[in-house]
Amino acid sequence: SLILGIMVLGIYITYRVLDFPDLSTDGTFPLGAAVVGIMLIKGYSPWTAMFFAGIAGAMAGSVTGFLHTHLKITNLLSGILVMIGLYSINLRIMGKSNIHLFNVQHLFNMEKIFNIKNAFIMENINLVILTLILLFFTLLLGLLFKTKFGFILRALGDNENLVSSLGVNEKVLKISGLALGNSLVAISGGLFAQYQGFSDVSMGTGIVVVGLASIILGELVCGKFKGISPLIAILIGGILYRSVIAISLNLGLKASDLKLLTTVIIVLIIATKVSVEKIKVGR
Repeated sequence: SLILGIMVLGIYITYRVLDFPDLSTDGTFPLGAAVVGIMLIKGYSPWTAMFFAGIAGAMAGSVTGFLHTHLKITNLLSGILVMIGLYSINLRIMGKSNIHLFNVQHLFNMEKIFNIKNAFIMENINLVILTLILLFFTLLLGLLFKTKFGFILRALGDNENLVSSLGVNEKVLKISGLALGNSLVAISGGLFAQYQGFSDVSMGTGIVVVGLASIILGELVCGKFKGISPLIAILIGGILYRSVIAISLNLGLKASDLKLLTTVIIVLIIATKVSVEKIKVGR
């Protein structure tokens, strides 16, 4: 949940802030994993690898934005084209469809450095590392949205014509927002690859659906409580979503049924949200 929370923050920027259904995130997630995986194998530090994963994700998001703003391709098709292209790029980066990270140093095998044998302590160390990383990006985005750039970025998603009338280049702004969102998604993919111990070219399939489910669930659950930041709300939604998945697996659901479960969860969330809105209108 903590690792995918960073991905949810990225999709929140594209989906909620920019009002841009960006399917390229299904490609930038494994792109981050591919960059991190190959750099770790070549001996680079995990932090350096994640930095370049973020750069790679930003470049991919910029391409999506360029296709949409300059070539006038629809936002949905722009994301699909980049997602398809990234599949080949990810294969080219890794050299094959799957690479393992079992024998390289990364963030989640610190026992080799500290000589820790206790699995419980190791899990707590991983939890602390992930919590600090997630808090860092959440606070960073919170501060960003309070700047002039952040206000204009949010205004772009609400009213693009208004932003244009203010003399702001909406094309550059939209590309910047997509670059930022996909950068976070790629960093999340890099962390996910380290945590599970391998990078796979297809690991991003359906990741945008997971992000959207977390956002909608978080807004539905936390919408009644005033004062909760939208960023905190979507992170809570991500934790709740992953908790439902974990509970379903513990109850005996097969891993092959997770995609179907995701579909059912999203339909139920949307149906519940629609029902709540109808009740409010009735009142």
